Amino acid sequence: MSRQLCGGVGSEKTATPDIQQIADSMKSKIEEKANKTFDVFVVKSYKTQIVSGTNYFMKIHVGGDDYIHVRLYQDLPCRNSEREISAVQTNKLHTDELAYF
Repeated sequence: MSRQLCGGVGSEKTATPDIQQIADSMKSKIEEKANKTFDVFVVKSYKTQIVSGTNYFMKIHVGGDDYIHVRLYQDLPCRNSEREISAVQTNKLHTDELAYF
């Protein structure tokens, strides 16, 4: 089993129910940042980066051929475990690489 180095971005993984729940809990803030609303909102894949918390990079299907990429930060559990949306990229396709942004 490979281990992710602190500060490095891990490999892309298929989304899990836990990752979907994190995205769902932040959907309204993601929509606000993207200046759009989404009827479809399904996380397809994600990467993580361990920093002073965790950055989640998510590839989210938002209907038709449209995807968005979201960078979400979650503080360490020993703190207050707050989440914030760092960045949203719109007009993405399923084939677009999920990379640091």
